[in-house]
Amino acid sequence: MKYESLKLCNQLCFPLYAASKEIIKIYKPLLDKIDLTYTQYITMLVLWEFEEITAKELGNKLYLDSGTLTPLLKKLETKGYITRKRSSRDERNLNVTLTKKGSALRENAVDIPTSVAKSCSQLSQEEAKQLYDILYKLLS
Repeated sequence: MKYESLKLCNQLCFPLYAASKEIIKIYKPLLDKIDLTYTQYITMLVLWEFEEITAKELGNKLYLDSGTLTPLLKKLETKGYITRKRSSRDERNLNVTLTKKGSALRENAVDIPTSVAKSCSQLSQEEAKQLYDILYKLLS
């Protein structure tokens, strides 16, 4: 059939999109408690891991362009969780650094991954790992 490929049920992108939206819905009430959006949360995850990173490296890790990343970082800076400063070695690089307040926020977020995992209990640990591997394979 000529238009078979145009059916919604034949689109790989649709279940990825819908599942992503549903998982982010699970995060929302948990993140509301610590006053972060999902995108701010994943940014903080990177900063909790690295403490200081260039904006370019951060954007690469999060698959975000500078048009999305810049206002996000400004908001996190306004909240006191990060600082942004031009590199003294290369003015083109913007360094993003976790503040003490930003570091302390990690304690309030520590149970979020477990809560989300419990909400996704329809997947076994093995299935979740397979899905994770497949999704990262797609990203590469």
